[in-house]
Amino acid sequence: MPVGPSRHLVRFVDADDELWALKELPRRTALREYEALRRLEALALAAVRTAGVVVQPRDDNAILVTRFLQRSWQYRRLLMRVPASMTVHRQRLFDAMAVLLVDLHRNGVYWGDCSLANTLFMRDGQVIQAWLVDAETAELHPSLSDGQRRHDLDIMVENVTGGLLDVAARRDEPPEAIPAILSEAQGIADRYDQLWLLLHDEPVIGVGDARAVERRIRKLNEIGFAVDEVHLEATGGGADGEAGGDSLRMKVAVAGRSFHSEQLHALTGLDVGEGQATILLNDLRSHQALMCRELGHEVAEAVAARHWVLDVFTPGVERAHTALAGFGDPTQAYCDLLEVRWLLSEEAGTDVGDDPALEALATRGVPADSAATLSFVDMSTREMPAIGPLPPEPRADA
Repeated sequence: MPVGPSRHLVRFVDADDELWALKELPRRTALREYEALRRLEALALAAVRTAGVVVQPRDDNAILVTRFLQRSWQYRRLLMRVPASMTVHRQRLFDAMAVLLVDLHRNGVYWGDCSLANTLFMRDGQVIQAWLVDAETAELHPSLSDGQRRHDLDIMVENVTGGLLDVAARRDEPPEAIPAILSEAQGIADRYDQLWLLLHDEPVIGVGDARAVERRIRKLNEIGFAVDEVHLEATGGGADGEAGGDSLRMKVAVAGRSFHSEQLHALTGLDVGEGQATILLNDLRSHQALMCRELGHEVAEAVAARHWVLDVFTPGVERAHTALAGFGDPTQAYCDLLEVRWLLSEEAGTDVGDDPALEALATRGVPADSAATLSFVDMSTREMPAIGPLPPEPRADA
């Protein structure tokens, strides 16, 4: 297994049909990180799951044991194959980092060492999800001040800049690429600010403007956030402090980023990622519409969901995973099949069906001009697209 850069000795161990990551640390640091990871898991945040900590009292060291994050990728193995010119593809990785940091900060988690080296990436439908894999410096608070958040962002920008410059040097990219790299790192902070504002601003709307409330909820749902509560408060009035009668301040309380996955689970019992759930819900609703046309009457969503799982999803997952020779996540394979089918159908001007899509998926014959959504299709299967040779990963203990 390739080991990314680490200040501590890291080894992977295959035992009991599972893969484990072992990291040797000073005893106090290991116990602190173990507790931090336990609390992150309790908060259902995207962080590696800890399995235990082994204390070695003779030399005051310890070994932190975490579960290996299956089908995840280190940034070097991705960015060595995705040059700076592929801005759309790289942007998806950086957006994932921004979303991860927003999730952590919303839950009172100060990371303290956010970097590419401390992050793993995984496909979730046609988006990328970032995972925290190093919590040595993490601190958990009831909430974070603006100063704490900004300091964490500054650390992230500095660390990401260093990681990108390292990759650029390994790729022998020219000095002219440096300004773009600096812009990419700062762009993560900009994306973070946009998301944070969307989640926390309190717009003023007109009394009775139900559409403004609906638009706000829909926009949050589109990026995966479920809305717990909406508060409408009268804005301040004149000099005597009386409440105004023509405008309201809207405050929205959001839950975790699992709006679509919770919907899908309620309908089908399937546990999938938020990005995968978005794709699968669309497929389910297309099947429901087809059933309505064939039967000539409305079909309840719960009824359509049962038929979809048995007649569409289950056989579709099997065919898609077989087309990829059993590599990667079966559910992700089916999501890719749906996307490839849509791309081929757009190109042909008509629905091409599953067979051409399965063939294209198996041979990676996806239309070249449609790479914006499927640029990472091989992350869940075998390898990234060949963009130059991949140099060996450095040993963590070197």
